Amino acid sequence: MHYLLIYEVVAEYAERRSAYRSAHLAHAWAAADRGELLLGGALADPVDGAVLLFRADSAAVVEAFAAADPYVINGLVTRWRVRSWTTVVGEGATNPLRPT
Repeated sequence: MHYLLIYEVVAEYAERRSAYRSAHLAHAWAAADRGELLLGGALADPVDGAVLLFRADSAAVVEAFAAADPYVINGLVTRWRVRSWTTVVGEGATNPLRPT
């Protein structure tokens, strides 16, 4: 199953994240190396949030990632939520549907 982790961040996120960026990236790459985190990054123009795409057996994997994320722990993320995403088109879709 695919999951989206959606972060809402503080207004000064772009300026404040540098203090925690190395730790956050290490945390994210560890999840990627385990095959859980597929893509992630900040939204642009404006930098007012972030979205991370996971593939996991349950939302608990994504929730554990967020709870241990240095950006969350240090208050740069003001709110986060996990949404299950039913993917049907594209390489890696968990429920591929093709026209007949």
